[in-house]
Parts: sequence; structure tokens; C-alpha cells
Amino acid sequence: MIKTYELYIIKLFLKKFLNIFLIFISLVFILNLFEEVSFFKDLNLGLLFPIFIGTLNVPATLFEIFPFIFLITTQFFFLDIINKNELEILKINGLSNLRIALTLFLTSITLGFILVSIYYNISAKLKFSYLEIKNSYSSDNKYLAVVKESGLWIKDEINNKILIINSGLIENNFLFNVSIHEFDNDFNLIRVIESEKADISNQEWVVLSPIIFKDNKTQQLEEVLLIKTHFDKDKINSLFNNLSSLTLTQLLKLKKDYQSLGYTTTEVDSHLHKLYSFPLYASIMTILASIIMFNNKRNRSMIFHLIMGILLSVIIYYFYYLFNLFGENGKMPIIVSIYLPFVLLSLVSLIGLVNLNEK
Repeated sequence: MIKTYELYIIKLFLKKFLNIFLIFISLVFILNLFEEVSFFKDLNLGLLFPIFIGTLNVPATLFEIFPFIFLITTQFFFLDIINKNELEILKINGLSNLRIALTLFLTSITLGFILVSIYYNISAKLKFSYLEIKNSYSSDNKYLAVVKESGLWIKDEINNKILIINSGLIENNFLFNVSIHEFDNDFNLIRVIESEKADISNQEWVVLSPIIFKDNKTQQLEEVLLIKTHFDKDKINSLFNNLSSLTLTQLLKLKKDYQSLGYTTTEVDSHLHKLYSFPLYASIMTILASIIMFNNKRNRSMIFHLIMGILLSVIIYYFYYLFNLFGENGKMPIIVSIYLPFVLLSLVSLIGLVNLNEK
């Protein structure tokens, strides 16, 4: 049963979290607005449209920095109770430093689960709408690539022709079981090209031993056929990097589709494990901030604590990013690259917690 003083700590922490959350929403919105105004400046759509588009992108951007919001929230929580001399009152009533830290830890991990299960899915849907609307105003809108259960599908427009491409498998620089439907601008079928293998190392694809269907005739070519496109291996890979626009259910389905296509699931696995570990990440940041605040001198200013919090956030971010990069590049297993930083941060936290009650 939650006692009165624990309930007070939880309510104060959530209040601080909401305040910091609203501050970061404002900052992220302003930064997004500058970007969107710059993007749409030549389209004469007025100011309201960039504001609307920028608003759709704010929740997903904010989700990426939530762990640092937890850290700064914890700092302001302690500044509040220290300035009001409430920390001493809590200790007099039998609440130890360790119990305070544990209460904040449990609050953070619970809030983390809520953010992943509810907030993330909402932000992903808004991010998808943002990308879909923005893509309709982009010069790249005539190009499209998606992965479905039936394989990889690509729509391309080049040299006054429309190409609809399907492949059952992608591996290294090659597409396998390739089918290319070539249309004119009025979607009249020109020809169909089928091949067991196509080299997509660059934007001029090398289709090996193609079979061409044209004007009710079939032609088998022994040599290669060169097809100009806007896609190569790197561009196809980059099209599936924006995983933050997919909900948890969609990510799991995408992973299954990738596996059926033979496409690497490394990035999807990495993104999923980031979401799975998010509550742990948020709670560790809270514990680290608690240890720092318990060990800091009481007469230091709010600016000092804020700068220190930002500096610590940047250091942890790049530490976490480095391990994640190793995982995505295959230098270490994905599970290790995601969770090893948490293990190390947890060890640091445990060392700090050992003598916490002596403060």
C-alpha cells in the first residue's frame, strides 16, 4: 500500500515531469517549425500549414529525448524538495534516501511502460501522417518502395516511363525473382521483363538472362539487359530506415515480411529492443540523477544543475549511440549493443546507491 509520503513524492515527480514535458514540447515545436517553413517556403501555403505539419512530427521527436526529460525532471524534483527543506522532513518521518530513490525508480519504470504502450503508438501514427503529407509535396513522391508479404514492390518514373517492380528476395547487391512491368505515362503496358536475378549495385540495373513479354511475343535474352532507375541498393535500404512511423504491431509485421523476403531485420530488431528497453532506460536516468542530486552541495544554483544535467545527457546519448552503431554494423550482436550500456549504467548506479543512506 502506498503511504502518504510516497504518494506525495509520486505526485510531485509527475507534476515536474509534466512541466518539463511541456517545456520540451515548446522547444521541439519551434525547431520543427523553422524546418517546415524552410521546406514549404516556395509553395505559398501560408503559415498555418507548416504549423500543422510540424505539430504532427513533435510527438515522435519528443519520444527520442524522453530519457533525458526523466533526468532533468528528477533534478528539478530534488531542487524543489531541497529548497523547501522537505527532504529533511521526509527523513525525520523515516523515509531514507534509498527509499526515495526506489520510489522514483518505480514511478519512472511504470511511466516508461505507459509511454511505450500508448504514447509511442500515437506518435508513430502521427509520424506516418507527417511523412505521408510531406512526401506528397516532395519531388520524390513519384518514387515508392514498400515491403509486403508478396515481396519488395517499387514504383519508379523515369524517361517518360513508369516501372512497377516486384522481387521475392533481396541479398547483398542482387534482387532475385524479379518482375518489371514497364508502362507509358498513360499506364499503357509496353513490356514485361522477368529474370531470376538482377544486379542493383547502381541506378543502372543489370538484369541477367531476362525473359521479355511484348506484343504477345516472348523473347529470351542470353545477354544482360540494362534498366535505368532512380534506385540502387543503398537507396532501397535507406527507404526503410524511418521506423519511428510504425506502431509496435506494424514493426512486428514488418519484421516478419523482411524475413520472408530475405531482407536483413537488424534495424527492425534494434528499434524493437530500444522500445522494449525504454522503461529501463528512463528509470536508470532517474536513478543517476537522484544519486547526483544527493551528492551535490545544497548551495549550488539551478543553472549549475541544469547545465550538468544537459552535459550528462549528451555523454550518455553518445555512449548509447556508439554501442547501437556497433550493433547495426554487425560488430556485436543487437541484444548486446542495446543492453550492455544499460548494464554498465546500472553498475554505476549501484555503486552510487551503496552509500546513499549516508548522505
